[in-house]
Amino acid sequence: MSLAPRAVLVHRTTEYEELVARHGTHGQAAFFLASRGRDIEEVAERHRRTRRALAKVTAAIPSTWRQTRLERADLDRFLFGPEDVVVVVGQDGLVANVAKYLAGQPVVGIDTDPGRNPGVLVRHRPQDADVLLPSVLAAGTGVSELTMVEAVADDTQRLVALNEIYLGAAGHQTARYRLGLDGDGGVAVEAQASSGVLVGTGTGATGWIRSVWQERGGDGLELPGPSERRLLWFVREAWPSPATGTSLVVGELSAARRLTLTVESERLIAFGDGVESDAVELTWGQRVSVGVCEERLRLVG
Repeated sequence: MSLAPRAVLVHRTTEYEELVARHGTHGQAAFFLASRGRDIEEVAERHRRTRRALAKVTAAIPSTWRQTRLERADLDRFLFGPEDVVVVVGQDGLVANVAKYLAGQPVVGIDTDPGRNPGVLVRHRPQDADVLLPSVLAAGTGVSELTMVEAVADDTQRLVALNEIYLGAAGHQTARYRLGLDGDGGVAVEAQASSGVLVGTGTGATGWIRSVWQERGGDGLELPGPSERRLLWFVREAWPSPATGTSLVVGELSAARRLTLTVESERLIAFGDGVESDAVELTWGQRVSVGVCEERLRLVG
């Protein structure tokens, strides 16, 4: 017998909850914010909107479905099942946080603060949930398949991200490595010293990758679309010297090509979507390959 669908509501602790947990009471949190020129009522109102959104989405889950709630901090300890429908209630970044833990499950993004969030990934409003959730698994429901990026180390460590992967030194200090491009029948390799390498998707082209692309004046490259099987990569602040070069500093990767990095520092890290606390650690001589991920994020709407 197949299992009934399970709605997994993913949310994060609100700023108000974090403030009260840190300072003990509402009054002490209000005093702390006031000392910094902020009004706690603004923070409390966003908290109330989030709670109302969660309640509305929960009430919209079909009665025949199972359901559970999941806080962002617990994502790495949760086992998603093939029958899950993932409902992200919060900000765009929360969708990116959950993407790397999924294997094709549909994701519904619910925006708890329209106008404050860009709404690139949380595309729906809480009031849409009554109609949206019962139809998620129906044939013909519109789903966008978003490209992700992966980094695979020679010791089998693997990192997946929806927006971008950064490879470099912890603290963004000088990283030393050998950078190569393969997949075109030949291999070009260059020793480099830089502030790190950034490899991003079309979804990431609304964030960090876009800012680097704009700084470089586009470098003759077009930003990929979120569903394109194409990545852009940039070396940040490459330093020319007798031992290091700057000829391989920007480019794109099709699904058939990979960017490879061989570590020539005591310790480098790779992390995705800005979450440096969840990093892959790399040591001298290790090799990591970065490219288009086979899995894609299936975003409803």
